[in-house]
Amino acid sequence: MTMDLRPAPLPGMWVAHTLARRDERGSFSRVFCAEACAAIRPDLRFVQVNHSVTARRGTVRGLHLQRAPHAEAKLIRCLRGRVYDVAVDLRPDSPTYGRWHAVEMSEHNGVQVFIPEGCAHGFQAMEDDAQLLYQHTAAHVSGSEAGVRHDDPDLAIAWPLPVTLVSPRDAALPSFAEWSRPLHAGAVS
Repeated sequence: MTMDLRPAPLPGMWVAHTLARRDERGSFSRVFCAEACAAIRPDLRFVQVNHSVTARRGTVRGLHLQRAPHAEAKLIRCLRGRVYDVAVDLRPDSPTYGRWHAVEMSEHNGVQVFIPEGCAHGFQAMEDDAQLLYQHTAAHVSGSEAGVRHDDPDLAIAWPLPVTLVSPRDAALPSFAEWSRPLHAGAVS
């Protein structure tokens, strides 16, 4: 059983495809393999694992990240349902600064996404009760939380469904233009 790792258009972002072994008992799949993920980062180490459940189809969560010195990378997998998963490059020195890339993940397709430090993450639930498993390279620090709005016209993210629910906290996130002001420059490297 292997993980097929492919680089995504944003530097440092990877998409992993894992195949489940299936038989009359059910299935078995690998969620993480240090040897395979050495292509991403030889010393990749996760310190926190989180699980989210999004009750309603159309809900958007994000776009979130943690600022330095608590910046984190994430390996994300869909455990139940289906999601449209988005990463936005907020690294000022990156050649893809301000660009986004999306991947559809489901409980059936075996796709995982590795999102590097400095990229905001968000997703839209495409089915009720969508569940994600997040592995993080740094612990959550509430004072380092940051992000940008999911509906920012400068980012123009093409969410596949009408957005039916966003938390008040996410609705209050700054626009990409506000994020890009000198106050934030260099904050996510």
